[in-house]
Amino acid sequence: MIRSHSQKQLSLAEFDWPFQTKMDENNRWVVLSRCIPWDQLGEGYHRSLSANKGRPAKDARLVIGAVIIKHNLCLSDEETVAQIQENPYLQYFVGLAGYQSNVPF
Repeated sequence: MIRSHSQKQLSLAEFDWPFQTKMDENNRWVVLSRCIPWDQLGEGYHRSLSANKGRPAKDARLVIGAVIIKHNLCLSDEETVAQIQENPYLQYFVGLAGYQSNVPF
């Protein structure tokens, strides 16, 4: 089963940030997020899924972003999830609308 929503990148100002400091526009994950063709990668991801069988898929941006983080930082699956849960820049990178203490994995 395919669940999809627009993969358009939020502006950094739109990212719901519960802290008083402003997020850095020059952070490596913010910069990298602008370079990746998320919609095109998402199309490839969705082609590999069944539209009417199986469990609902995770959002393409979340899955693709997690794989990029995992390989970029040489992490295990478990550590990748932990890093994303702890780091608002990684949450922004994987397309979450705001900081979440419990990431939907």
